[in-house]
This record gives sequence, C-alpha cells and structure tokens, in this order.
Amino acid sequence: MDTEAVRSFVKAAELGQVRQAAGELGVTQQAVSKRIAALERELGARLFTRTARGVELTLDGQAFLPHARGVVAGVERAVTAVRPGFRALRVDVLGLRSAQAVVLHDYWRSHPEADLDVVTLRVNDPRAAVAAVAAGDVDASFRTVTDQAALPPDVRMIHAFDSPLELLVGPGHALASARSLTPPQLRQHRIWVPGIAPRSEWAEFYDQLATDFDLRIDAAGPHFGDEVLLDTLAGSPDVATLVGARDRYVWPAHHGLRRIPVVNPTLAYPLSLLLPRTNPHPGLRGLLTHLAGLPASPEAVWLPSWATSPRLGESRAVFATPERTGHVR
Repeated sequence: MDTEAVRSFVKAAELGQVRQAAGELGVTQQAVSKRIAALERELGARLFTRTARGVELTLDGQAFLPHARGVVAGVERAVTAVRPGFRALRVDVLGLRSAQAVVLHDYWRSHPEADLDVVTLRVNDPRAAVAAVAAGDVDASFRTVTDQAALPPDVRMIHAFDSPLELLVGPGHALASARSLTPPQLRQHRIWVPGIAPRSEWAEFYDQLATDFDLRIDAAGPHFGDEVLLDTLAGSPDVATLVGARDRYVWPAHHGLRRIPVVNPTLAYPLSLLLPRTNPHPGLRGLLTHLAGLPASPEAVWLPSWATSPRLGESRAVFATPERTGHVR
C-alpha cells in the first residue's frame, strides 16, 4: 500500500478539501486526486463523495480513517527513529549500572530537553562497537580500542572521563575497617572479577593492573550477575572486588558491604567515547560539553599505558619502569 496515498487521504479527510490537502502536502491537486483514486481501487471501496464544499467521507472512509491515521503516524515514527537530527541520540554503554550510564543520567537531569536513547550492544570486543558506530547503529559508544592505530578512518576516539576504583568487601573481610587503601595494601588479597572476556578492553586493563602492582586478580568462573557477586562478598572473609566510584550497586542492608577508595595513587579506569568522524549526531555537542566539565581526577592517578589522550589543558607524565608501565598523572 502506498503510504503517501494514505497520507493524502488522511489530510483530505481532515481538511474536507483536496485542494487544501495538496497545498499542505506540497503537491498538486491532481496528484492528491490520483493517489486517493489509486487507494480506492486497491481497497475496492469509495472513501469520499464530492460535495459543493469539497469532499466528505463515505461510511467506508469513516471506517478506514482511524487505521489510516495509525499508518501515517507509524511511518513518521519509523522515519524519525533512523534520521540523525530528528531521532534520539543513541549512546552505547557497558551496562545500565555502569559509570557511563550514571554520567549520562546526570547529563539528562541537567538537560531534560535532551532526547537520549541509552542502549547496551552486548558485545565484549570493542571492534564490534567501532563497527556499530561506523554503520550508524549507534551515534556513540563508551568503549576503548587500546590500539588506536586499529581505528578505521571514519571513527574517532576521544577521552571521556576517568573512573576511580574502589575496593568492595563484606563486613568480615580483613580490610573492611579501612577508610582508604593504597595499591600495595591490596597485595595477597583475592580480588575476584568474574567473567573477564578475552580481547575486551577490561581484560587488558586488569592484566596491566595486576602486573604493575603485583595484585591477585581472579577471573575464575562465569559472571552470574551482580546479585550473586554481592551475595558472595557479603559472606566471605577473604574475597573482594573492584568497582568504579560512580558505578551504581544496590544490596540488602544486612549485607553490610563497604566501598573503600584506593589512593596514592588512585587506580582509575579510563573511559573513551567512540563517535563518527563526519556528520556526528547534533546531540553529541551537548554531551561532549558535559563530559569536558566533569571534575578532574586526583593528581596522583594510575592509568594503563594505552589510556587515550587527556582533555585539552591536562598534562600527563609517563613512567615506564620494569615495575610500572602504566601512566601516573
């Protein structure tokens, strides 16, 4: 069925005149008449009768009108959903409880007029996220390609923000009473991060973190969800995990879990934003301004060596020693 014919029918029914309908649609009166005639032939029913004042709906036309309006509205929604500048800004995050989603929520709360569509691609390999940005499936993705030379020419990557890490432990853990911890104090303690996916950016992050600070990162077992992880921590005297300071976790009050900052240096996960190099979604401008205004990380912060360039105006010193190959800023 020709959707433009349906649109012409709806407009003529609303205005009661083919001539006025043609004017609003930006076509000739003859074109509207031909579209409606073709639609009547396809339906095998008369939709209008002619009057001295214009056109009136027949009984069949009255029955068809509400459905025709639904067709027109559906087509308009479909077009809006895929047209940059008209549809919502579609941003990929690792999870709806992640620091990325929290920052996006903060942006939306301060800019409620922003039309956002927060999605999760459910991919571990950042190259899949790059492909989604290049194809226009998403307008931006909070992912990092650790080898920037592997980025295709039509996708660029910028620094978004750094997410400080905290140690999350149960009340019976040996470190539970600490107000803050340094990386050396984490040595010999089991830090359980289940489900680290091979070839993911976080696999490389934890590999370098463990190497630089001689930490015991245990990735054994599948990740059965946050609830299982939190239940395990609550009842364990020796299992801990690392979480982002902005990551949103909720647990029952009786779990008594503690979030303990890691300092001197602060361990931080660098978050990047992938976006198209040309014709970016107009809504990205406001988001990038918001990201640039986020509070700076502490002066003494460790980042992996592959962390993307800092924001304009920041400086970073790089220490490359056999013991520590990451960045300390």
